Amino acid sequence: MASLDPVLDKDGVRLTVDDAIATVTLTNPAKRNAQSPALWRALAEAGRLLPGTVRVVVLRAEGKSFSAGLDRQAFTPEGFDGEPSFIDLARGSDEELDATIAEYQDGFTWWRRSDIVSIAAVQGHAIGAGFQLALACDLRVVADDVQFAMRETSLGLVPDLTGTHPLVGLVGYARALEICATGRLVHADEAVHTGLANVAVPAAELDGAVRDLAAALLTAPRDAVIETKALLRGAGERTYEEQRVAERAAQARRLRDLAGLGE
Repeated sequence: MASLDPVLDKDGVRLTVDDAIATVTLTNPAKRNAQSPALWRALAEAGRLLPGTVRVVVLRAEGKSFSAGLDRQAFTPEGFDGEPSFIDLARGSDEELDATIAEYQDGFTWWRRSDIVSIAAVQGHAIGAGFQLALACDLRVVADDVQFAMRETSLGLVPDLTGTHPLVGLVGYARALEICATGRLVHADEAVHTGLANVAVPAAELDGAVRDLAAALLTAPRDAVIETKALLRGAGERTYEEQRVAERAAQARRLRDLAGLGE
């Protein structure tokens, strides 16, 4: 990716913007980009800082692993400096615990905004929270060494960083349950076959493949992409007839805009 002055660079997250393409990079390869509450807040901040010119957001990671998941320091009595430990959180009220988890989720929710298309470039391990962060994006391009796994259940927890909804949508309930309950690894071939990944490429070609995809996404007019994304995202919740109505309404808006008759 291009070398640009960062808009944000903190807590293991760097955001750079090159006109219509923004890049969010995980920058702690020494710890395999293990995640923490501070990193989640930085991810949420990156989403708030996106300029209106941005149409495509690329999520990538430095080093051999995309993200090894939650930093195990979270499970120690001390937790992270300046943060309540998970043990402390468990002792709080239901309302406090719910609000804290909701704040953590904020770093994972903005990637599917209607005004952008997000692409996760995933190499090596994408475990637990790392898997869920990749799932937060619209599209996934993976290196042939990728290893997805949802390990929360194996630790006595559940996936709670917004990953369950897209996982079921991509691979179906039965396979999603099997992946989560066993905590097994999903490799590149299976990821492509089941729809978890759009394409797998050799690791050395990962950045180039993502650049090509980002460029292709910019060829269509922005408003047409936004309308199409909204149609596709809502299709699963609509009946066939409701989807037909939604298509007609969206097309009417596009035709009026193209004719200069839009509101």
